[in-house]
Amino acid sequence: MMNRMALVSKFFPAALAGVMLLTSSCGGGSKPEEKKAEAPAPAADPAAEATISGKVSFSGEKPASRAISMDAVPACAQQHKGQVIAEDTVVNANGTLKNVFVYVKAGLPARQWAAPSTPVQLDQKACIYSPRVIGLMIGQDLEISNNDPSMHNVHPLPVKNKEWNTSQAPKGEKIVKQFDKEEVMIRFKCNVHPWMVAYVGVLPHPFFAVTGEDGSFSLKGLPPGEYTLEAWHEKLGTQEIKVTVAAKDAKTADFAFKN
Repeated sequence: MMNRMALVSKFFPAALAGVMLLTSSCGGGSKPEEKKAEAPAPAADPAAEATISGKVSFSGEKPASRAISMDAVPACAQQHKGQVIAEDTVVNANGTLKNVFVYVKAGLPARQWAAPSTPVQLDQKACIYSPRVIGLMIGQDLEISNNDPSMHNVHPLPVKNKEWNTSQAPKGEKIVKQFDKEEVMIRFKCNVHPWMVAYVGVLPHPFFAVTGEDGSFSLKGLPPGEYTLEAWHEKLGTQEIKVTVAAKDAKTADFAFKN
């Protein structure tokens, strides 16, 4: 009897250790530590942010106005009084250009900017895209509305992003889309009304603007650094300017297009 007890006491610890090892290997015990996602780069110091502002001027012979004929589609023509003039080159009263897309092309620090939760609006009204030129960030919603009594067909022609082609009923539900790649610019058309054109710039950052009726732009909230700015116009091409800003700087950068 004593010999049996001695054997049990001799081999019990080893057997217990084996059971614990087996339990651990079959999923018992603590789980392995999951790899944590890398934290995003810290945001720029708001107290050090800079601004670059300017105007886009035009010189040379002003392009002749080009009338758009909507006679074949009475539902479109009836919404206009008189001629409809194409907006591919709009020279403002002060000698500047409208619908120029100005953005930071290079020089930004390697960090991520979150896309705004507010969507960018692209309207179809009186069979015209409005605004003609817009910008948005990667992952930001683009909401497209049809305010007309006729059907439209929204058809972007990207090179880097996915192409799509969606019909939209008169005063129908909004089309909501996003783009996942940087692209300057994406041309939009309507397969039903060939004169309808718009351009959308997609960027991974918020430093872009579109000139309006005074030809001005402003890029705010820039970290200190040396930047390449590009101005894009659908007919006159592109221009670049290099600008260096220090903390709290307010620099001016003007573009000048010639015909």
